[in-house]
Amino acid sequence: MGRATKVVLAYSGGVDTSVCIPYLKQEWGVEEVITFAADLGQGDELEPIRLKALEAGASQSLVGDLIKPFIEEFAFPAIRANALYEGRYPLSTALARPLIARRLVEVAREVGADAVAHGCTGKGNDQVRFDVAIASLAPDLKVLTPAREWGMSREETIAYGERFGMPSPVSKKSPYSIDLNLLGRSIEAGPLEDPMVAPPEEVFAMTRSVDQTPNDAEEIEIQFEGGNPVAINGKRLEPVSLIREANRLAGTHGIGRLDMIENRVVGIKSREIYETPGLLLLIRAHQELESLTLAADVLRTKRQLEMQWADLVYQGLWFGPLKDALDGFMDRTQVHVNGVVRLKLHKGNATVTGRASTDNSLYIPEMASYGSEDKFDHRAAEGFIYVWGLPTRLWAAKHRR
Repeated sequence: MGRATKVVLAYSGGVDTSVCIPYLKQEWGVEEVITFAADLGQGDELEPIRLKALEAGASQSLVGDLIKPFIEEFAFPAIRANALYEGRYPLSTALARPLIARRLVEVAREVGADAVAHGCTGKGNDQVRFDVAIASLAPDLKVLTPAREWGMSREETIAYGERFGMPSPVSKKSPYSIDLNLLGRSIEAGPLEDPMVAPPEEVFAMTRSVDQTPNDAEEIEIQFEGGNPVAINGKRLEPVSLIREANRLAGTHGIGRLDMIENRVVGIKSREIYETPGLLLLIRAHQELESLTLAADVLRTKRQLEMQWADLVYQGLWFGPLKDALDGFMDRTQVHVNGVVRLKLHKGNATVTGRASTDNSLYIPEMASYGSEDKFDHRAAEGFIYVWGLPTRLWAAKHRR
């Protein structure tokens, strides 16, 4: 860890990032700490967080509205890629980290800082995402990680903060660690560390429990252009509003809860609870539209590369060369992903009931029909099957007993 004089700190307002401010100055000799808090649509009041950083000793406390780029530059590509880590988690938290890292680097350049810092611990994924992203964007900047190196327990961290005038957090504190943005919530720690403990209803905020959802199903339509969602129920919405509406619709019907054992980048398993109602709904609809508009070989290849794309994002390699190359493939496949998908929302389920694409559908009714309009040449099937099955017949003739 090299010495730094001016540091930009990713700041959340929590105990760890608040204690980072005096720790960087007192223990590591940093002269000036500038904090940056990102508004990602989490709904928190950020002015108290900004003031808290100043009270903890920051020379400047900056807040940045990153909601629009978060959705347009990070969420929408994930929808186009149908990105589901380990087939389930739509990367709601992971997608925010490269954006925050990018802005940290920009702020560091603007204020002439020689280092950036974050409050991530050595066990989580976010340290990897921040460190690798910053190194990719600005290899000359030092990355300081106090919480990974100070070796203090939570009680000792709180006591350290009190020495420098920081109030102790309220005694009756939630046992859960929660990360929140417009795409969803992640909940871990406390009693949830036991994989056999069911998540209590109190941990959820974006989705209703199934027994509290409407008894009547609701049918909706989602329209896509170039793989991006652009309208819900015929009403065109700008990207941020569209995500909010998707969250509302899915959350009302109890859609979007995940309870999973997840493989972290550092090699351990963790139990994670997620709420990602709108994102899961949009990915489900997008997958369905692709089944109508993409050729079979493209679709099969894309399904394989989607898993790799999700892995790269989860593992903090957003700015890496392979991710960049895969983006080119994903973007090319989306040119013809235009159309509408109809879904029925009911009691925790989003069931596709229809799909249409006026100009790009590869579903040809007269080829698929068994009625009088059938134009498929059934006689051609015999020759096709002969050639298709020839390797198998040759093998069988050689090896049969």
